[in-house]
Amino acid sequence: MAANNAGNGEVSGRFQEILCQPCLKKNKRTAAEKFCSACDEFQCLDCSNVHYTHAFLRNHKLVNANEAKTKQGSFDMKGLDQCDQHQEVLKFFCEDENQLCCSTCAIVDHRKCHSVVEIQKVAGRSAYRSSTLKVKLEEVREKANIIIDSIVSSKEKLYEDAKEIPIKIRRMRDEVMKMFDELEISVVKDVESFKKETLEKLAIKQSQNEKYLADITTCLETIDKVYQNGTVVQRFIAEQKMKNDVNILHKNVNAECHDLETVTATFDFDETLKLPPLPVTDYVPGQLTLLFCLSEVANTKVPVNTEVILTPVKSIDLKQGKGDKDEPLYTGIDFLPDGRLVAVDNENKKCLVYNEKLEKVGSYQLSYRPLSVVAVSEDKVAITSGGKLLDILHVTKSNDITLDRRIKVTTNYYSICQKDDKYFVGGTIDHSPPVRMISSTGEEKDFNINFPNKSYPIETSACTYIRNSDKVVLTDRYEHTVFIYDVKTNTRIVVKDDQIKEPCGVAIGQSGSILVCSEETNSIVQISQTGQILSSHKLDMKYPRAICVSRDKSFLAITNLCEGNIKLQKFKISY
Repeated sequence: MAANNAGNGEVSGRFQEILCQPCLKKNKRTAAEKFCSACDEFQCLDCSNVHYTHAFLRNHKLVNANEAKTKQGSFDMKGLDQCDQHQEVLKFFCEDENQLCCSTCAIVDHRKCHSVVEIQKVAGRSAYRSSTLKVKLEEVREKANIIIDSIVSSKEKLYEDAKEIPIKIRRMRDEVMKMFDELEISVVKDVESFKKETLEKLAIKQSQNEKYLADITTCLETIDKVYQNGTVVQRFIAEQKMKNDVNILHKNVNAECHDLETVTATFDFDETLKLPPLPVTDYVPGQLTLLFCLSEVANTKVPVNTEVILTPVKSIDLKQGKGDKDEPLYTGIDFLPDGRLVAVDNENKKCLVYNEKLEKVGSYQLSYRPLSVVAVSEDKVAITSGGKLLDILHVTKSNDITLDRRIKVTTNYYSICQKDDKYFVGGTIDHSPPVRMISSTGEEKDFNINFPNKSYPIETSACTYIRNSDKVVLTDRYEHTVFIYDVKTNTRIVVKDDQIKEPCGVAIGQSGSILVCSEETNSIVQISQTGQILSSHKLDMKYPRAICVSRDKSFLAITNLCEGNIKLQKFKISY
């Protein structure tokens, strides 16, 4: 079938053949007889017959192809069929450059192209693309709708977030106030307990000294009367009779003066306990993040006086091994950050490594008798020897031990622990003050603490340091005493109790509580930072000597000094 299509933009005088579009898809050129508006296709008689054989197509309206062509030609293209450059009707299509052309374009711009054809010829061949274009537009529209919905949702969420921020701040304020209420209750309780216990001790001390004062007054009155009214013989007899009493009074009062201390109770906040301005500049495009942080002091939890529960995990007997000169004597132990245990054997001059099951997995021969050990990092430990040196050993993951470096010092040290990343805290031997700081380069300096003018021979004292409260703990073995020194206030708490007999090794547990080996009672005594006895744990070993706690405060290890029955034990800590 042919039709004269002059007047609708086609070349005048030519007949434009309308082809069946379904056939064109099969590369067949068949004249179209019908047009289906629902299918939007020109179809030959064979292809259009499917509308009569399939029920779902029977509602489609079929018209003659010529009528449909005429109607299509009357559609107002609104300038879409005009060449942008020459404002002429688009009549040709350059297949080489995939570009629509008017007559001028075809002659001027595409004269060298090999395939410039009339639009009508290719239009029928590619008519199916209109449906593809429509599908693509539908996809684009769907995505545009998704974008708009997302923007609307984002705006709603932004409004909600903006409302939630002041609510969160108010909630946080309530939590902080609750924290301060709990802090007040806890601190007041500790202060009252400390006050009651201390007042009782002070009352006993005062009563005793008032008795001393009365005795001294009586002695002075007697001496004055004898010297005023007595004979020389009477004076001599009085002096001899009273000499012993005066010597006892002198000794007792001197001892009281030596132990004299000022009892105080203070409570201070660090100046950094404040909320700094919120950094509004901390944002990325489309995302505002308001951050603040409290200082480390403010974030530090208030120590809770909770009794520890020790559950036995493993116990091994330490026997003389092959190559050992004597029975082992572990004078120092500490946990590495990964849970392994490092020990120093004083008798056999060794540093040893145990795994979490207390199986010996590493050993290193030393040239001296080690005294104490502390884990410095993931793979380094520091060892004291009492020989004015501090050895840093490297411990690999495979348990190989080598000497990393040696630090020379001017003082002999027994116990050792870490103060911070730069300094150790060491307990001195036969030196006053009894505790000093040692830097990683060997620089030694003293704490700003008025220690008593007393030095400790080897094995009569041990020390440790409480980081979160800046306190030094010192044991006095033969005075059966534990001292807690506050570095900030230069004050001390003296802890004496029947449960503490010959305190030796000392370590810090959860919330800064103090764990002390009580050698004569064969137990571990737990003490609060205010000097309160929290608990006492009887051990299945005699004369416990060295103690340590893991970094996460979940395990405790302890060893003893009992000839023929030396043990190394590990406990799980719970509260």
